[in-house]
This record gives sequence, structure tokens and C-alpha cells, in this order.
Amino acid sequence: MKFSHEPNLQALAAVAGVTHQPFWLDRPERPEASEPLRGTIRADLVIIGGGYTGLWTALLAATRSPGRSIVLLESGRIADGASGRNGGFVSPSLTHGLLNGAARFPSELATLVRLGNQSLNEFEATLLEEGIDCDFIRAGELDVAVAEHQIENLEATAKIAAELGEPMELLSGEQARLRAHGPNIVAGLFDPSVAIVDPARLAWGLLAACLRRGVVVHENSPVEALTETSSGVSVKTHAGVVHGSRVALATNAYPPLLARLRNYVVPVYDFALMTEPLTDEQWESIGWKGREGMADVGNRFHYFRPTVDGRILWGGYNALYHRGNGFGAEFEDDPHEYALLAMHLLEFFPQLEGLGFSHGWGGAIDTCSRFSPFWGTTHGGRTAYVAGYTGLGVGATRFGAQVMLDLLDGHVTERTELAMVRSKPLPFPPEPLRGLGIGWTTRSLAHADDHEGHRNLWLRALDRVGLGFDS
Repeated sequence: MKFSHEPNLQALAAVAGVTHQPFWLDRPERPEASEPLRGTIRADLVIIGGGYTGLWTALLAATRSPGRSIVLLESGRIADGASGRNGGFVSPSLTHGLLNGAARFPSELATLVRLGNQSLNEFEATLLEEGIDCDFIRAGELDVAVAEHQIENLEATAKIAAELGEPMELLSGEQARLRAHGPNIVAGLFDPSVAIVDPARLAWGLLAACLRRGVVVHENSPVEALTETSSGVSVKTHAGVVHGSRVALATNAYPPLLARLRNYVVPVYDFALMTEPLTDEQWESIGWKGREGMADVGNRFHYFRPTVDGRILWGGYNALYHRGNGFGAEFEDDPHEYALLAMHLLEFFPQLEGLGFSHGWGGAIDTCSRFSPFWGTTHGGRTAYVAGYTGLGVGATRFGAQVMLDLLDGHVTERTELAMVRSKPLPFPPEPLRGLGIGWTTRSLAHADDHEGHRNLWLRALDRVGLGFDS
């Protein structure tokens, strides 16, 4: 199966009336914004960024040390970034999947899988303890091949899973099509460990838990500068200053406050559509009774999942980079991408012809060359950072926060001793080579999808040096 490269007039018309806002955030129960920071205050820990990483850092820090004063600064609103724009897949993987983990961290993959499973179990336990109602369901994930050459990817993942004792199930085309009636599915791999969640309600629930523990939150408070002082780090916003003993940076795809991070992360823009609720007859026509999360396994892949009110979120495929690490609201809306996604949904599930769409949105993914998070410290160990989740951070951000706190507290743990934590990805080259290289890579990935997975010289060269670009 080859997905269309350009939308037709019918697809453009189908998305013409969508609300250009993330479905998850378009709700009356969204919490009121907190007051911006004004004046000068002090804190034991300052957290910059109000997405999942920042919220988990605040909650875990408050739990570890109940007397610690904690201030969280968010440039816009809580979950404005990737935390309110993602598909809601909660994977235990810390390495962006087993294949990527095996390629980059082979000697400690078993440990990383164990720690990832442990982290997700603790994630779920926290939701129960805090009473966070975010539609967290361990429905699993079904990855499907829609072309014969993609089966090798599923088989390789299943082999690694079997060696590690992970309960993944390789499915024939017939078995996979019993789960979801996509006529072009030729094989599948089911991973029961993955959960799906309502992304915004997760963020809002974590926020409420932080507030109950005395965390001070200031939204609409973009940080302008970090300055090392004799007693810590001074964090300056447009209207105030926080003098912090320690600082945790959780800005991910946002322009980094540390110059050293500018070549390690590039923001790429991903897009998603939300359908109108399906009728019972439409659901019956496509099967999908398990309501698990799904994805195809092309280089340019789609992710899709049901919602509790009977809609389908359909996202992915293209990941758009804008020269010079372009970042901003002007890149978050693209009717061409919405129309292309609408076409692809109907190519996968032709039974849904005529289905309407309610919302379309985009958002930036913090991509690094190894596709998995990395950490570091500066200011004499008083500032720590984590970034580079590359689109698989809903579950991994809790682990990322734990490592940051270990580093800031000076704790030597199993986590901090990992090669994954102690190493960095290869940096991206400067412009104009960065933009040219990313452009060549995306075109090469598209060519591979259309030519039975054949990787050209450029992609094979990137494979050899470990510098990649995830779709």
C-alpha cells in the first residue's frame, strides 16, 4: 500500500471547517491560568516548563522532599506544547522502541526495558493515588505493516521482545485484520504494555497534584535568562526574578535557554486530525473492538487511536522542519497536512467514506539524533536538563524527571549510571547544512516508502554514523 502524496479537492473540503485547535485543550474544564510571576522570590527548586516533564519533576520533587520550596514557570499555559497536542500513547519504552534501543544501547537494553516497565507501573500507581481521571487505559498498541517489506520490521521487534521476555504477539495479516478491518494490513505486532490516555486531563491532573503539595505555578511567564550566582541560579522573566538553589529545564522543543543545547535538538512539526464521533455502524464496519492504539510502520508513519466518546485521532506521516530551527505558533496550522491525513484515514479504512472531522492541529516534537532523551547539568551541577524525547515522551517523561532530580540532588543511582544518561546524541550540523540534510533525509525516507523500503546511499550513510532523522 502506498499512501497518497497530495490531497484531492474532496479531502480539502472535508477539513475546511475543522477547529484549528488541539481537541484535548478545547474544553470548558481547562483550569484557569495562574498569575504571571511578578517581583522577586526565592525557591529551592525552579522548574522551567509546564508540560509533562516539568509537572512530573515538580510532583516527584515535592514527594521526595515535602519541605522543599518549588516554583514552576510556564511561558504560556500548562500543556500548551507537546503535552496537550500528542496522541495520548503511553509507552513504557525509554528508547523510542526496542529496535532503536537495541541499535544504540545494546549492552543495557534489558535494564532499560526493566526500568521503563517499572516507571510506567509507577506512573499508573500515581494516577490512582492522586485520583487523576485521565482515561488511562492499558489497551495495548497494534503496529501494522501495510506493505510486504514492512513485515521485517515487525519480525525484528518481535525477536528482540522474545529474547527479553516481553509479551509481544506477532500476528499474520488475517489475525491483524480481525482486530481492525483495514483491508491493506498484511501483518501486525501487538504490545499489551502500552496505554492510551487523555493528554490534557493527564497534565491538568498532575498540575492539581502539584498544587496540593504546595508547588507555586506561574503561567504566562516566559524565561528570558539564566544567570549563575554564588548561591544558585537566577531565573529572569519579563516581569520578575526567581533566585533558585537548583533549576530543572523542561523546555523540550522550545528554543533552549542553554547555548549548548542548540545543536542537539531540532523542532519538527507533526499534525493530527480528530474525527466526529463514529456511529455504531461505522465502528462495526472497521472492527477495532479492542480499542487499542495503532500505528503503521512506514518510515513516514501514522498513529491513530479511539477516544472514549467514539472519535478517532489520526496523526503523523509528515514531520516538517523549518530552516533555522523555526519555532512558533505560525507553524502549528496547515490545512494541506490536515487534508492529506484525511485522505490517508480513508485509504486505511475506506469503510469510513463521508466521515466528518472536528479538529486539526500541529505541534513541535523535540527531535534528537538518537530519538531518545538525553540529560546533562551546568552551572556547577545546579541546573539540570532533559530533552530529545522525539515524540515518545508521554510515558518516558516521568523517568526523565527522576533522572534530573537525581542529578540535581547529587544522588548516584542505577538511573544516573546508565550509559544512556551519561552520553549525548550526535549534534546536528549548523545551517545551512542542517536544513539541507533534513530535507534530503525526508525525501529519502519518502522514496524508501515508495520503493519497497530500499534505503539509498544517504540513509545508509546516516545509519553508519548514527545520525538520523525520525519521521
